Amino acid sequence: MYSNFVTSIDGVVALGATPSAGSVISGRNPADRFLMGLLRACADAVLIGAGTLRATPGHYWTPQHVYPDFALAFAELRSTLGLKPEPRLVVFTRGGDIDASHPAIRAGATILTTTRVGRATSGRLPDSCDLIEVGNGEILDMPQAIGELMSRGYEILLTEGGPHLMGALIAGRCLDEVFLTLSPVIAGRDRDSRLGMVAGVELLPGAGVWSRLLSLRRHGDYLFLRYALPKADQLLRSRARPGPLATS
Repeated sequence: MYSNFVTSIDGVVALGATPSAGSVISGRNPADRFLMGLLRACADAVLIGAGTLRATPGHYWTPQHVYPDFALAFAELRSTLGLKPEPRLVVFTRGGDIDASHPAIRAGATILTTTRVGRATSGRLPDSCDLIEVGNGEILDMPQAIGELMSRGYEILLTEGGPHLMGALIAGRCLDEVFLTLSPVIAGRDRDSRLGMVAGVELLPGAGVWSRLLSLRRHGDYLFLRYALPKADQLLRSRARPGPLATS
């Protein structure tokens, strides 16, 4: 289970209501977009929150969509790894606010939510979608949700957020690695909500998640970092206390 984000120097990953914030923050840097494609190409499924879906109209969470020049190479890589032609899109939602007309939803996606929300959501989804229901309350049990995905054969999982989904995954000790691109831009903050990589959960000072730097690469003025988080497998099996999923 690994994540991929691009952040400004001052820690901004989201620009409020602005669509495609990642492209704006990265400046559509080719190296960053190649990395996005490569990480998608290695995954069984790409996990996002419903807010990320709404903020990215017209997007497909496939390797070739973000870096079409390497479409054939990505397809060959997936074949070599024994993966299906494209990763499955998985959308987490607490409130069921899913745009059924979004092209990525029409192309086929798995919606993961609670039983209560699932009952009201299932009838609005196209036939290309399936629904996974976890728990009866308002909060998704993240270790259980990830376990459900793995039991369906999605064993290598990538998440591209947003920050609330990241917070829930980290609080649930579900995340193994973090890929983080540091873009040489200062985004600033004023009245709009501009989130960092993690939202919806407070870790320091009592429960900070200390990571280990695995690699650091430079491409021009951009830095590409890869971190390992504390091992999650034992906590996943013991059903660690989940963090709240604050995306709607």
